[in-house]
Amino acid sequence: MIENKIKRITVPQILAKKNKEPIVSLTAYTASVAQIVDPHVDLILVGDSLGMVIYGFDTTLAVTVEMMIEHGKAVMRGSKNACVMVDLPFASYQENPQQAFRNAARILQETGAAAVKLEGGEEMAETVEFLVKRGIPVCGHVGLMPQAVQTMGGFKIAGKNAKQIEKVMRDSNAIANAGAFAIVLEGVVESVAKTITEQLSILTIGIGASPACDGQVLVCDDIFGVFQGFKPKFVKRYAQIGQTMEEAVKSYAMEVRSRTFPSAEFCFEK
Repeated sequence: MIENKIKRITVPQILAKKNKEPIVSLTAYTASVAQIVDPHVDLILVGDSLGMVIYGFDTTLAVTVEMMIEHGKAVMRGSKNACVMVDLPFASYQENPQQAFRNAARILQETGAAAVKLEGGEEMAETVEFLVKRGIPVCGHVGLMPQAVQTMGGFKIAGKNAKQIEKVMRDSNAIANAGAFAIVLEGVVESVAKTITEQLSILTIGIGASPACDGQVLVCDDIFGVFQGFKPKFVKRYAQIGQTMEEAVKSYAMEVRSRTFPSAEFCFEK
């Protein structure tokens, strides 16, 4: 008898939620945040958005495989229950399917995560199929694709006209037919995202898309109110932790300068 030692939510269990209950997903980049979100989500995405929210880059393009691995390890250490998925960063998979396999396999081996995510539609279908056939669960990502920010001329919504609708529909179908278990729809017009969700047998995970999607994902620093760079339309602030942190620092600085901290209770006696 073979004992099943996988204790986390698995990719098949995630996929089985299609048409049953919405998938709850958030990003996490550190062990401490992963520990906080883990009891409440089905899926944790170690997103290349860490380049912007953690490292202060203007885009995600400077993120490396090594960075994704280290943060993936941290999230795996901090979580126990959620399925964990790691982004393949820019230039780590676009060259050819073999390159994609080497980097995806390395990420899964070194982090222990369950799946990888990559951006792209029809042009990446061959790569998705190559990975899936070799045992690597893949989540796609179409619509607004942050790694394509230079060619798209910024962060632009997809599905606003007939040409865009046709493209995002073709891209979604191509990734689904290639064997992906899920696809992130980012910045896709609501009605288009709803139609895609209804037509695909795989999961759709929305971010700036539609409540009809099979699940939702947001960046943790956005919902916490920690990331101050900008606020996309699709982000709801569930807390203002950044403001609370600033007030704490302000109080600390004032007490240090007035020599009221550290007081006797924070000092050691002989």
